[in-house]
Amino acid sequence: MRRLWMSALLAPALALTVPAMLLSAPAALAAPAAPAAPAAQTAPEAAAAPAAAPQTLQLGMRNSAVRTLQRRLAALKYYPGAIDGHFGTNTLEAVWAFQQSQGLPGQDAVSAAMQRALAHPRAPRVLDRAAGPNRIEVNLHTEVLVLYRNNKIQLISHVSSGGGYYFCSPGGGCGYAVTPTGHFHTLSFYPGWLSVPLGYMYNSVFFIGTAFAIHGETDVPLEPVSHGCVRIPMDIAAFFHTLVKVPGEPVIVSH
Repeated sequence: MRRLWMSALLAPALALTVPAMLLSAPAALAAPAAPAAPAAQTAPEAAAAPAAAPQTLQLGMRNSAVRTLQRRLAALKYYPGAIDGHFGTNTLEAVWAFQQSQGLPGQDAVSAAMQRALAHPRAPRVLDRAAGPNRIEVNLHTEVLVLYRNNKIQLISHVSSGGGYYFCSPGGGCGYAVTPTGHFHTLSFYPGWLSVPLGYMYNSVFFIGTAFAIHGETDVPLEPVSHGCVRIPMDIAAFFHTLVKVPGEPVIVSH
């Protein structure tokens, strides 16, 4: 269950070109002259070169375009980590969250389609506005968590929920890896690493007894792979619990 946890805003620059104005002076009067020889043909003017395609940004890059990407993602409430121009794992996880919320294929790079979406993004689908102005929504279809404050998005995170496979716990009992859907509330917070029969959980915010939690994990892939909890990236788990009310924050889990 381990991987090196993944540690990001490209606002398309609008280049404004102003055509130069050409002024011509009237020709001076001259005495009649013999007919001039036909002018030599000139080569046709070369066609303008096509505009360069936007640079593809991908994991490991360091440049100003990555810094612009990170600023854009942060402005949209995704968490790319430090705005430092380095496309690291934190930025990649923010890229994944954006791709998932926009219905784009999950990729380890910023495609041309994603660059267009960054310019005209759509907000994640609201699951239940009536649940309260402050709430956590987990969309199992897109694998995205959205935290609302006063009905405004405060954070959007990539998640990995129950993988649907059959498993048996070393602590006893077997079942399917499913994240329950419904309306819940945060119940308790366990700081740091928590050892459980199925592995380890970091900064766990429980919403169903002590069995199901939103927690940090070092392995939060694009696919749903958890035993039923809602995994979030470690960098977000470091502060997520400070953004929510425990106990009592509404948690909506739905497809």
